[in-house]
Amino acid sequence: MHLPALLIRPSLDADLASITHIYAHHVKHGTGSFEWEAPDLAEMTRRRKDVLAKGLPFLVASLGDEVLGFAYAGNFRPRPAFRFMAEDSVYIQAEHAGQGLGRALLTELIRHCEALGIRQMLAVIGDSANAGSIGLHRSLGFEHTGILKASGWKHGLWLDTVFMQKALGAGDSSPASELTPPNR
Repeated sequence: MHLPALLIRPSLDADLASITHIYAHHVKHGTGSFEWEAPDLAEMTRRRKDVLAKGLPFLVASLGDEVLGFAYAGNFRPRPAFRFMAEDSVYIQAEHAGQGLGRALLTELIRHCEALGIRQMLAVIGDSANAGSIGLHRSLGFEHTGILKASGWKHGLWLDTVFMQKALGAGDSSPASELTPPNR
């Protein structure tokens, strides 16, 4: 019997229901996102469209027809000086956490961002007790760069925001080309 292989690929419109479902679980039950209400399909569609319109990657991990997780890069800030920095987001189906899917998605996301000429990637991690996300980023070379203490209130708790950063490509070792990445 042939089992389907895990595939990391660009997301499709057809993946949006699964992406919305995965994210809703994390909003409702986790502290990695500081949203209180899970966005609906229309809002997740708008968010994905915004990421893609900026020329940034929005990836999924799929096994056969099933989407097991997703990752995307977004602008850190809208000002032009920040165009060489991207913020990553990675979410996995709860029942598939700890199986290497986050690592596979984030590794591919980094590769795509490096190809775009992005020089720094930032992880903005909800909750300093989020050992899974912190460990994932650390395992791929992200360094702890700061913490905002008690910056969010969710599930009856004050939560920290953790910042981790990784240089991509040439990082800050050479001047940035004014031609790459696209003016987002």
